[in-house]
Amino acid sequence: MAFNALVVDRDEKGRKSASVRQVTRDHLPEGNVTVSVAYSTLNYKDGLCIGPGGGLVRNYPHVPGIDFSGTVEDSTDSRFSPGDKVILTGWRVGEARWGGYAQKARVEADWLVRTPEGLDEKGAMSIGTAGLTAMLAIDALEDHGLTPQRGPVLVTGATGGVGSVATSLLAALGYSVSAVTGRLESSEYLQSLGATSIIARSEIAETTKRPLERETWAGCVDAVGGSMLARVLGQMKYGSSVAAVGLAGGATLPATVIPFLLRGVNLLGIDSVMQPIERRERAWKRIAGLMPGHKLEEITTVKTLADLPELGSGILKGKVRGRVVIDVNA
Repeated sequence: MAFNALVVDRDEKGRKSASVRQVTRDHLPEGNVTVSVAYSTLNYKDGLCIGPGGGLVRNYPHVPGIDFSGTVEDSTDSRFSPGDKVILTGWRVGEARWGGYAQKARVEADWLVRTPEGLDEKGAMSIGTAGLTAMLAIDALEDHGLTPQRGPVLVTGATGGVGSVATSLLAALGYSVSAVTGRLESSEYLQSLGATSIIARSEIAETTKRPLERETWAGCVDAVGGSMLARVLGQMKYGSSVAAVGLAGGATLPATVIPFLLRGVNLLGIDSVMQPIERRERAWKRIAGLMPGHKLEEITTVKTLADLPELGSGILKGKVRGRVVIDVNA
């Protein structure tokens, strides 16, 4: 039986196109679990796969979607049975192999996490890869000594997917959150998520000749990178940490080693793609206990497969706020 999928293809001249088509189970990649997909999400990587590609996609035609939630349809692995609710994030699904922008997906059991109690399929994707990354970042900061008593935590790129969830999670944990944004018209939105102060991107985006500034931040979740990350490193408190989760502002780091040597600052790299299952389960369980349904609704917009070509372009241009959930069956 055929089902709908967003298929990205490339012609002989290298020109890419994306459209909703009907495909069959025979088109799905190999795997020991087939999932009836309920929701996926929109992420920066998805925008690259739909649009210019960035070298992520190896073979065409291709179905993007780096995460999804749904119900197990059939399984040859004893860990999962038909009817089980599951989540997939990472493992290069949606990049190197077909992903969640389809009504069905076939993957390996090792890549799946059971949907934790307290989350439904839509809620799981309101969090999605971005939210999992945010939780992993907070876990890492706390593993390195961050507590609410140590002072304010900075979140850069705060209106994006990772930033929005990080702001909500940190506020729920009792932290004072300072949110950095280039869109001050989103201040009310960020305050509704729990931000206690809003910082204009222009105030912190430029590097300075001074390798150290006043000690200000007890921790930071940085989704921007580039010159902003370099500037933030010089503002961190002694012994504090920055969790680097993105590069919206660039992949280079025009910084000095002075913050590391004189203030003992830690720069923590956060990867959600290849995280061990134990850390994923810990993070998802913690998220389920911290993110109430009304908060998820505040940060979530629901769209369809047909909306994805335009959305993919928009997220690459920084025009997408919060979390965009894709209802693959709409």
